[in-house]
Amino acid sequence: MNFKEIQELIRIVSKSDLAEFKMKEADFEISIKTGKSLVSPPVVPTIVPPVIPAIMPPTPMISKSSGEMEEQSAPKKAEAADTDSGKKLLEIKSPMVGTFYRAPGPDKPQFVKIGDKVEAGSTVCIIEAMKLFNEIESEVKGTIVKVMVEDASPVEYDQVLFLVEP
Repeated sequence: MNFKEIQELIRIVSKSDLAEFKMKEADFEISIKTGKSLVSPPVVPTIVPPVIPAIMPPTPMISKSSGEMEEQSAPKKAEAADTDSGKKLLEIKSPMVGTFYRAPGPDKPQFVKIGDKVEAGSTVCIIEAMKLFNEIESEVKGTIVKVMVEDASPVEYDQVLFLVEP
């Protein structure tokens, strides 16, 4: 082996995952050791919990003055809100904490815009939570009159996303 071939061999071994390389050819012998460990790191098993699309917080218990326990009803996704004009608007709220997206992708059209009519069960947005993209469906029928959250911004549980005129 000439000097250039040895240099090339060293370069190749150093770029590989090898910790040690030995070669014997007639009266020539070479041994190359890299700083990489000969012992592979231990494999630690991980337990991945099942994926749950939307997690609702536990329903809190409130004690009454009479000592009875009463279960508080979970907040609704769509509730009535007053407007300046006196009309009742329905709210579509976030069922989880995450990042709000109005479209399925950057180059895709938005699910809904102001003035669009929505049906119960129609997808209005996506909320990304823990690398999972959850489609959020409307529980009300009506016309979108206001989008309350900017695209790609974080949202909290029970935060109003859209106002809908029934």
